[in-house]
Amino acid sequence: MATVTGAGIGNTNSFTASTSPEKYTTIGQLLEHNAPDNRELLVKTYGDQGITGFLKLTGAISSGGTADQVQYWEEERRHRLIGEGTTNYSGTGGTVTVTFASNEVNNLSAQDVVMSAATGERFLVTAANFQSGTGATLTKLDGATSNTDITDLTDLILLGNMYDQGTAQPTAFQETSPTLRTNPYMIIKDTFSVNGSQATNIGWVNVGNGDYRWFIHGEQETRARFMDKREMMMLFAEITNSAGGDADLTDADALNVSGSEGYFAAIANRGITVNNATANPIDSFAELDDIIIELDKQGAPSEYAVYVNRAQDLAFDNMLAAGISGGVTAGLASQFGAFQNDADLAVQLGFKSFTRGGYTFHKHDWKLLNDPTLLGATNSFVGAMIPMSQVVDARTGVAAPALEMNYKETNGYSREMEHWVTGGGVLGFATDGDDIAKFHYRSEIALVTRAANQHVAIRG
Repeated sequence: MATVTGAGIGNTNSFTASTSPEKYTTIGQLLEHNAPDNRELLVKTYGDQGITGFLKLTGAISSGGTADQVQYWEEERRHRLIGEGTTNYSGTGGTVTVTFASNEVNNLSAQDVVMSAATGERFLVTAANFQSGTGATLTKLDGATSNTDITDLTDLILLGNMYDQGTAQPTAFQETSPTLRTNPYMIIKDTFSVNGSQATNIGWVNVGNGDYRWFIHGEQETRARFMDKREMMMLFAEITNSAGGDADLTDADALNVSGSEGYFAAIANRGITVNNATANPIDSFAELDDIIIELDKQGAPSEYAVYVNRAQDLAFDNMLAAGISGGVTAGLASQFGAFQNDADLAVQLGFKSFTRGGYTFHKHDWKLLNDPTLLGATNSFVGAMIPMSQVVDARTGVAAPALEMNYKETNGYSREMEHWVTGGGVLGFATDGDDIAKFHYRSEIALVTRAANQHVAIRG
């Protein structure tokens, strides 16, 4: 071991330099001049993971709101069954007394003509007891004097009425009015942050536009994830039983959130639900025809967007290949009303169309239901059928799409998609003393599902 001792400059201090063999290195180690063979492209291992777009592609519009909830009106049925009746056969001569629940007798007047929904037998209402609000007396319209074929008066169809000459006008009538519906707004939030040191670091991966700062990718992913959450909440949110100030920690009341009626909750409450234990609820024309028959009952429009998972999509393809022409449609231009009567536009947007029973169905796979980290992890939700038509508001007469995305706004301030950054000078954002830049996202939204009775949820 060699030791070198030298005098300090201007003092008597000295220093010693040790050159022991363990401090040596090879030339290869010393001159590590080869950089890694790096590929800077960030590979999209799972393809385009964006799931948003369902609401816009199905015709949903955006509208601003200025209250804590959206209020809208829906027309009620012009006609309705009179039901929940039980029969009393103590009478004779074809006359029967019917007892109703919930004061439904108030929908009947003497001289009305009704039909049994079960048997088709017609009756004339000879008396309606409005005092007690529970009973009515019916006599067979054909004058038969036997009660033996009166088997089921559970539901009665009100056909009309009959009056003798010179009689007075009726005083009772059916009340009709629009149905008021409300849906609260919900507030959705998210945050991303990066410290000042990491904001300056350069990595191996090009995260876009020649930028190698990894936090850029993290912020982009957080923003995209927030947009996904925003759409999924409009689809799957539910009304809670929250009451202001409730301290019950066993439910959503603890956070005082009122919730909001999402798309599938609206269908569950007022729409058509197809349930089946198999992974492919609709794999035969018989099942599709059952849905069409129900759509007829609801006065549905003739054009539908059908968003389904891949398994159901393939089941549709197999069904169509086995049953009808493999062409996109039967060639009627009117079948592409939702796409400006342009078949090419429908294909460009990824829709495959077919007709059945006077209805045109534009089929599209739904990425949300295929993602194994989202709804692809369950077969509870297989798809939906959305009417692609304008719904007329019962109170104002204004026509609007069946789906409407609402957000809070007033005087130029919009809460549809708010984004702002705070930080202690990091990236130029000087609003606090923290060595962190915080990216904030917020949206206050509510979905309106008009005429939910015409929508179909396909459940596994």
